[in-house]
Amino acid sequence: MKKISRRTFLTQTTTAAITAVSAPYFIPSAALGKAGTAAPSQRLTMGVIGIGGQGMLNLRNFLTCEDVRILAVCDVDRNHLLAAKSVVDETYQNQDCTAYNDFRELLARADIDTVMIATPDHWHALISIAAARAGKDIYCEKPISLTIAEGRAVADTMKRYGTVYQSGTQRRSIESFEFTIRVARSGMLGKLHTIHTYLGEGPAAGVMPPEPIPDGFDYDMWLGPAPYEPYTPRRCHGTFRFIYDYSGGQLTDLGAHFNDLAQWGNNTDHTGPVEFEGRGEFPRDGLYNTPTRYSVTATYADGVKLVFHDERPFAVRFEGEEGWVYTDDNGNVDAEPKSILKTRKAIQYAYVEGIRRGYYEYMTGHHRNFLNCVKSRSQTTSAPEIAHRSTTVCHIGNLCLRLGRRLKWDPQTEQFTNDPQANRMISRAMRAPWHL
Repeated sequence: MKKISRRTFLTQTTTAAITAVSAPYFIPSAALGKAGTAAPSQRLTMGVIGIGGQGMLNLRNFLTCEDVRILAVCDVDRNHLLAAKSVVDETYQNQDCTAYNDFRELLARADIDTVMIATPDHWHALISIAAARAGKDIYCEKPISLTIAEGRAVADTMKRYGTVYQSGTQRRSIESFEFTIRVARSGMLGKLHTIHTYLGEGPAAGVMPPEPIPDGFDYDMWLGPAPYEPYTPRRCHGTFRFIYDYSGGQLTDLGAHFNDLAQWGNNTDHTGPVEFEGRGEFPRDGLYNTPTRYSVTATYADGVKLVFHDERPFAVRFEGEEGWVYTDDNGNVDAEPKSILKTRKAIQYAYVEGIRRGYYEYMTGHHRNFLNCVKSRSQTTSAPEIAHRSTTVCHIGNLCLRLGRRLKWDPQTEQFTNDPQANRMISRAMRAPWHL
């Protein structure tokens, strides 16, 4: 028997109901997709996994999209979970949103088309792979992975299942950064020779004594594949990113954005630098162990250099033989020669036409790109192979600092040259029962 999709079924049964009944029927305009709404058969359904700070921002923004219906939320922190369910229920004026503690229960639902993942970084790859196997399309926060091997597994899995995947590198959808990338790729700067990314200093923390696990927080599930460590508040939620068991500090947090822009502007989305060297300072003791101060220089095969700086504001700068262009998170855009800036206006208006202005504008474009690609089955702005390559640049920068030596990398084989120790660090063991 031929299987039909849920949307096809709804469309066919709705049409049959309308044509089979001769008596007049009142059909709400929302059901037909009129009055500015999407018909139920045309809506995408979504489950949201991980609802901390960035997760809640993503959730609120997807709630503004008429062609999306959020059916379920999931988090290991009950406070986050109940807050998210409340937001969804208030928006839809019902109590239909289901709350889950375990992402596997959400993924088992056949009525969910897409998932948004905004967990801590050490969960990104495992949940993305599980979601693809469950037939879901995926919007996942950056970085794509905790290790190079995880990133390769994500990219390969998405390709195998034909999954539409968008990495949350939202700066690809911000006009000022897109303008800078267009300039860098246009030839207006002449031949590129140096790219600078400014990622900011990392923090240090003192020794944090163990504390009782808060009621309603499933700490064991939060740890998941990471090694077991006693609970302390600053190990979890927003500050997890400064502990190598869960993330990679500034290099994978802001680096996942700005080194991604560097890759894009250098037209190296599907490859990467071949040599890395740098220096780093690390906390001498305490909870955090990612770099506080650092400088990394990554060199591409053609001699172009990418330099990571520990300065602010968060920014990217492309330098060529005939000029430079710069953009930062404060909205500043500058270039030399200044005539480059005169080309921005036409690009700016062409890009933002029809896009809602406001606080969520930068995410609106990125989220909208994901939703449109789910419908068209086309590649997103931050496709998995692209995101993996950009994140790999960040991971190797960290390995270079941790090992304290120059590393040579082969982007084709994704192996280090003549460095067995570095190659062993491409992947990590996972705590049972979790595995790729």
